[in-house]
Amino acid sequence: QVQLVESGGGLVQAGGSLRLSCAASGRTFSNYVMGWFRQAPGKEREVVAAITGSGITTYYADSVKGRFTISRDNAKNTVYLQMNSLKPQDTAVYYCAASWIYTTYQSQYDYWGQGTQVTVPS
Repeated sequence: QVQLVESGGGLVQAGGSLRLSCAASGRTFSNYVMGWFRQAPGKEREVVAAITGSGITTYYADSVKGRFTISRDNAKNTVYLQMNSLKPQDTAVYYCAASWIYTTYQSQYDYWGQGTQVTVPS
């Protein structure tokens, strides 16, 4: 079992930055692929970024490429999402999730956090 707790969300003006953190329980954190997903009001949840256990391979949705950076610190059992140049369309609840395989499909993530709200007013 893995428990995930996100933090770092909030309200930020367009063009600003936020860093989300996701702290994981358990001693096998480095074995998991970690992903960040988001769900905007009235929309389906979508993948934002993913990172392999070693941190070597990353994936970004086209909508966030060049603005967001996913990283992890396996010694701290934490994965991060640095979000720069935020836009109103980035407003959503952001979730971190853990999977045994490198994937962008939500159904293949086994563990989920409770989510953290990010709001970028227009």
